[in-house]
Amino acid sequence: MAKSRFQYVLPDHLVEYGVEVEIDSLKIDEDAQRGLNEKRAKSIADGLIVDALGSIVVSERGDGNRYVVDGMHRTEACRLKGLRTIKAEIHYGLNQQEEATLFLIKNRESAKVSTLDEYKVGLTAGDMLCVSVDRVLKSHGLGLGSSSTNSVGAVSAVLRVTRQYGPDTLDRTLKVVQAAWGRNKESWDGVILGGVAMFLGRHGDKIDDDELANKLLKRGLAARWRSEALTRASNGGYNNSGTGSRESQCYQMVVESWNKGRTAANRIE
Repeated sequence: MAKSRFQYVLPDHLVEYGVEVEIDSLKIDEDAQRGLNEKRAKSIADGLIVDALGSIVVSERGDGNRYVVDGMHRTEACRLKGLRTIKAEIHYGLNQQEEATLFLIKNRESAKVSTLDEYKVGLTAGDMLCVSVDRVLKSHGLGLGSSSTNSVGAVSAVLRVTRQYGPDTLDRTLKVVQAAWGRNKESWDGVILGGVAMFLGRHGDKIDDDELANKLLKRGLAARWRSEALTRASNGGYNNSGTGSRESQCYQMVVESWNKGRTAANRIE
C-alpha cells in the first residue's frame, strides 16, 4: 500500500512510549480497526518470541478506557500464552474517529490491511471518499465487501470509480447496471462497474441512462459481458490482461453497444 487512497490528519496529542500495560485492561473497538482473526492470533502465539514483539499502539480515551489501535493479534497471542503485560505506545485524548485515523497511519505502508479493512476503518475515520461511497451504496440498498444480491464485492473498483469520476458517476453506474441486469452478484462485478463508470465518466453528459441500460441488455447478460471483456483483454497479450485492461475492454464494449444503430454524427468516438 505504498500510495494510500485516504488522507490522514491527527491533532497534536500526548504520546508515551515503552509503557507496560495490563493485557486484561485493553479493549478492542472493531469500528476503529480490523476484526480479530483468532487463527492468526493463535499462529503468532505458537511461535511467540516475547523479545521480538515490539510495542503495540494503544489509545487511552477521556474516560480512562484503553483501546488497542494496532497490535490486536499480538495482544491476543500474549493473552493465549498467559502473559499479563505487554509493552505499548500510548496515545492520549483521541476519539474513536481519530483512533481509526491512527490505525490507518500505522498501517499505510503495510500489505496486511485489506482494501475492505481500510475502507471500513476509513469510514469510521470520516474519510470523504469512504463516506461518499457509503452514502451512494446505502441509497441503493447495497453493502460493500461480499458478492451477493445486496452487496458489492468489488471493493477496489468501487473506490477507484468514485475517486476518479466522483460519487455521482458511481450512483449513475449502479442505476444503469441494475436497470440492465437486475440486482445480482454478476451485475456488481468490478469489470462491469469499471467499464460502465468509465463510459459515463467520459461521456455522461451525452447519455440517456435508460437507453444505455436497454442497449447493454440487448448485447447480453452481465456474465456474458464479463466473459467477453476477459477474453478480449487476454487476446491482447499477457501485459494486457490486468484489471485496467479488462475494464478498458468493457468500456469499449459499452461504446460499441451505444453506437449500434446510430448515425456517424451521433456516435461516441
